[in-house]
Amino acid sequence: MNLRELSKRLNLSQTTVSRALNGYPEVNEETRKRVTAAAAEFNYRPNIRARTLATGRSMSIGHIIPFSKQNEMVNIVFADFIAGAGEIYAQHGYSMSLSLVRDEDELSAYRGVADKGAVDGIIVHSPARNDPRIAFLADLDIPFLVHGRASEVTTPYSWLDVNNKRAIETGTRHLLDLGHRRIGLINGEERMDFAQRRRDGYLAALSAAGIAPDPALMRSGEMSEPYGHLATQEMLDSATPPTAFVASSIVSALGIRRALHERGLVMGRDISVLCFDDEISYLPNGKTRPVFTAVHSSVRAAGRRCAELLIDQIAHPDHKIRTELWDAELAIGASTGPCP
Repeated sequence: MNLRELSKRLNLSQTTVSRALNGYPEVNEETRKRVTAAAAEFNYRPNIRARTLATGRSMSIGHIIPFSKQNEMVNIVFADFIAGAGEIYAQHGYSMSLSLVRDEDELSAYRGVADKGAVDGIIVHSPARNDPRIAFLADLDIPFLVHGRASEVTTPYSWLDVNNKRAIETGTRHLLDLGHRRIGLINGEERMDFAQRRRDGYLAALSAAGIAPDPALMRSGEMSEPYGHLATQEMLDSATPPTAFVASSIVSALGIRRALHERGLVMGRDISVLCFDDEISYLPNGKTRPVFTAVHSSVRAAGRRCAELLIDQIAHPDHKIRTELWDAELAIGASTGPCP
C-alpha cells in the first residue's frame, strides 16, 4: 500500500497522513493514533528514499563515540538509553547512525556528517564540565541535543538532564537522618559533569549537617563493579571506616555489596549502602522491594525524551532552545538502616 491509497482509506490528505506518521506536532493526537493504527493494519511502509528526496533530510540521527569511550557502546546504561531513543526514531521513520572514531578525529567526524548531510541531528553523550563539542556543533549549525549538561559552557544549547546534585544530596541526607556521620562516596569520573554535580550534592548534605568532608572517604573512577569493590576495600581498611556508602551507580553498589559480603558484614545492618539507579532494564533493583535504597530515574525514558526533543528541533529549527531538568526519586530498600 502506498501513501495515496492509505490517505484515500482514511479520507485524509496525503500531507496530513505524512505529517501524522512523521510526528509533526500540528497534527492532533486523535488523528495521529488513527493514522498510525491504519498504517499498522495495512502494513504501510513509507518510501524512505522518496521522502528523503522530498524533504532534503537524511532521516538519520547521529551518535559519535571516540575510541577512549568505546566501552560506552557495551555499557548497560548507554544501551538502555539507545534502546529508548531507538523506539522514538522508529516511530518517526528515523534510523540511527552510530560511529566509532579516533579521539583526535571526533570533532572532524561531527563536521563530516554535517557537511555531507549524513544525519539530520546529533545526540551528544557524557558531557564534560567544559565540553568543546558544544560550541563546535553550535558553529556547524546542525540540530543537536546533549544528554546531560556542561556547567562551564556558556554557549546556549539544548539538553536534558537529571538533577544530579539534588538527587545525591537527598540520598546523603537520608543516611544522615539514620545517624550516619562517616559516609563514603564512590563516585564516577569527576571530569564528567554529572559526577561533579553528584559530588556537590554529597558535600552540600554534609555541610548542612555541620560535618566536615573527609578526603579519605571520597573516591572517583569508572562506575564498574570491580572499582566499587576496590574502593570499598580501601575505605574499610582505614582506621576509621565509614558506616555507610553513597555510590554513583547501582553497578558500583554491586561491588560494595561484594566487598561487604567478603568481610562477613551485612548490608543494611552493619553497613548502609545508597546508590543512584538508572532503572536499567537488564539490572532491576528488586521486584517487590528495592534491594538497594536508591535515588532513581529511568535512562531509557531519558533516551525516548531526548529523541523526541531532537526530532522536534529538526522539524522546527527556528524554535527556542529546548531544556529539561528531571528530578530523581528516593526509594527506600533493604540496603540502609540506622547507624550501628
